[in-house]
Amino acid sequence: MFARRAAFAGLFAVTMAGSLYLAALALSPRGLGFFGTVALALFAFTLPWMVAGFCNALIGFVIMRCSADPVATVVPAVGRVRDDDPVTASTAILLCVRNELPVRTIRNLEPMLEGLCASGYAERFHLYLLSDTNDPDIATKEEALFSELIAVWRDRLAISYRRRTVNSGFKAGNIRDFCERWGNRHEFAVTLDADSFMPSDAIIRLVRIMQVDPKLGILQGLIVGLPSTSLFARIFQFGMRLGMRSYTIGSAWWQGDCGPYWGHNAILRLKPFIEHCQLPLLTSDGGKERHILSHDQIEAALMRAAGYHVRVVPREDLGWEDNPPTLLEFMRRDLRWCQGNMQYWRLVTLPNLTPVSRYQLVLAILMFIGSPAWVGLLGLATAALVLCDDPADIMRADLGTALIGWVLLMWFSPKIAGALDVLLAPEERRAFGGPGRFIINFAIETVYSIVLCPILWISHTIFLFGRLFNRDIHWMGQVRDDHVVPFGLAMRDLWPQTVVGCVSLGLVMFSQPWALPYILLLAGGPAFAAPFATITAWPILGSLAARIGVGRLPEETATPDDLLELALPAIRSDSRPPVTSSV
Repeated sequence: MFARRAAFAGLFAVTMAGSLYLAALALSPRGLGFFGTVALALFAFTLPWMVAGFCNALIGFVIMRCSADPVATVVPAVGRVRDDDPVTASTAILLCVRNELPVRTIRNLEPMLEGLCASGYAERFHLYLLSDTNDPDIATKEEALFSELIAVWRDRLAISYRRRTVNSGFKAGNIRDFCERWGNRHEFAVTLDADSFMPSDAIIRLVRIMQVDPKLGILQGLIVGLPSTSLFARIFQFGMRLGMRSYTIGSAWWQGDCGPYWGHNAILRLKPFIEHCQLPLLTSDGGKERHILSHDQIEAALMRAAGYHVRVVPREDLGWEDNPPTLLEFMRRDLRWCQGNMQYWRLVTLPNLTPVSRYQLVLAILMFIGSPAWVGLLGLATAALVLCDDPADIMRADLGTALIGWVLLMWFSPKIAGALDVLLAPEERRAFGGPGRFIINFAIETVYSIVLCPILWISHTIFLFGRLFNRDIHWMGQVRDDHVVPFGLAMRDLWPQTVVGCVSLGLVMFSQPWALPYILLLAGGPAFAAPFATITAWPILGSLAARIGVGRLPEETATPDDLLELALPAIRSDSRPPVTSSV
């Protein structure tokens, strides 16, 4: 592991240094002046997240193409597990909900329960419905429907329901309450979110891996998006599917036993989790105690500090989740993550953390700190173009073009690596709907990302500025069903993005019109944020996209039986996997 981490660190350092050197040369046609110096400093803040993605994607692509079993390469315990290994450990399944529609939650649970019962190991599992619901109407429905669920499964699999009246500690507090009440009854716990779907085979596989490796403290499964009829979600999860594959395999290769924990679709070893993963309380400037919002990565760091391993299994059949159906819902979730990650700066110096854990916390902070730097670069580029007499005074044309190309390559490298892996594998190409459809979808997702990311950068920047004045995001239920986003609502929420984008495009258009194609990369998305939010939320457009295969996922070509039971609108009834002949 030392050699692997040294190799990653070397690749990271060389890529950072090379990128900064190229930027310095491009920005100093006649010496690095004021604009060049400020731009180079801002660019340095945007780099770490992109460089880490590039390095992980490069390593991941090599492993995917050169290893007979990429998963076993990065998680050796996987290779020691057989499909007929007995399940002997007692495992709690923890479903955490807060103001969620219980009908949807139960829909995702029942195929899993049926599969566990069919496996013959139902007595080894106990489902806990851990509610933090504080909406009276939803609480009434929740109690009635969950009680009915318990009655239906009473003789087949144990289910318990508990609702807290005060959600202290948010989701982490919800799980900590379980640990204090029932944690000593079980060896493992599988964590689920309200929008999680895990098939029984995936849960049993994770349990078997934990059983063969007593040093495993947390085992995280790869999470992919459920097939959706929201155009926004369909394109997002297509890109996420491509990027997660290479990025996760690459990072797992060098992080090894210091892997990530994303808080759900994972399995915990309860004894060390209870003993070592109690989250510290933070103190605000006014002396008020505050709970940690983004608990998962801190819990992973504490588990590793206690001497237990944290690993991720980069398989795409271990669990699914719903993605937000609209841009506005996505932004609400994204800002909650931003607030949680910003708490990490006070935790980086916790005692006994491993260097890799500290790196992960710092990178999680830089993921959002980079957003104001991108917005700063947009403002600086606009001002430089408006004020300069000769564009050659601010950037060399040849190296500037090379710099933009290199940035785009790093930015999209995880998705490019995933796309190449698909195109080089005949079965994968067919699963995504054929090479033609796949390439078109990749092009659509690329444009989508170029539009989406700058919108989020401005959102992060506004929120981070608000954090200086103690602006908070509260934990609330999400709207998970497809719905219309009126243009007026989109303009009300996205007017800052619209103003920034339109002003930048307008100034460049009248001063240096030749530069419009370049400034569009940063300003185009914000300028059209409101129509983008409205159009990608149109249900009729999402349904059409599902029918013609825009953003098609493999589960829509040959759907696993577990997903068929969910009766998702995006999955056709004829998408059951074909039966192969034994002859």
